[in-house]
Amino acid sequence: MDSLKASLPADLSDPVTLWSLGSTVAILGVAYGLSLWAVDGTVSRARRFLFVWHAFDALIHLCLEGSFLYHCFFSWIPLSSVANPLALAPTAYNFLGHTNRAYGPQAGGDAPMAQLWMIYAKADRRWGGADLSVISLELLTVFIAGPLAAYVAYGIATKKESVNVLMIVIATMEMYGGWITFCPEWLVLNYNLDLSTFMYKWVYLVFFNVLWVFIPLYACYVAVADINDAYAVRKMAKVAKKSK
Repeated sequence: MDSLKASLPADLSDPVTLWSLGSTVAILGVAYGLSLWAVDGTVSRARRFLFVWHAFDALIHLCLEGSFLYHCFFSWIPLSSVANPLALAPTAYNFLGHTNRAYGPQAGGDAPMAQLWMIYAKADRRWGGADLSVISLELLTVFIAGPLAAYVAYGIATKKESVNVLMIVIATMEMYGGWITFCPEWLVLNYNLDLSTFMYKWVYLVFFNVLWVFIPLYACYVAVADINDAYAVRKMAKVAKKSK
């Protein structure tokens, strides 16, 4: 047992890390449970998978990322109370009209969601403070992409083919958001990223963000295939109508 524990990433012994990973797994479990309750047996496996994905996506955006925005706007500490303000994650100058405050999860104290985001901030320190690019992106994600994803899940469950268009819209938002998140870091040679441990690099930065690239691409593939089928049926109907 000791040898097994020694072979695991050191971060897995941290309770907050376990809580952050566990919360993600719990949200996935809720999304899957909703699929068993809301999606009947006539729905294809692809559509069922996309129901689970969009329900999961909506819950992640609304619950986890919503909590990040809450701490960005409502959690703050005076810079005068910090011995070394330069050690803090950056807060944009004059954020919300203040120049003497540090905002973000770093100011959330022992609040569970603040602690969760501070674990992620070990991999990308921008998420510990109030970075304008991140906040601007999360405002769109939480208040637009989240509700849209919930509606897509509802549409799949109720067999609304029109949600194919929204799936493409959401997928485009997700992939564009990933680019806007990481391209600035690549341009400054990953200045705010910590790639030194397995958990930070491969779990937090790579795995969790790659999910929001490949699954949206798959959603686009399924949606475009359905839309093309609809166009083909319409074309056949027009041909049949002209032949009469």
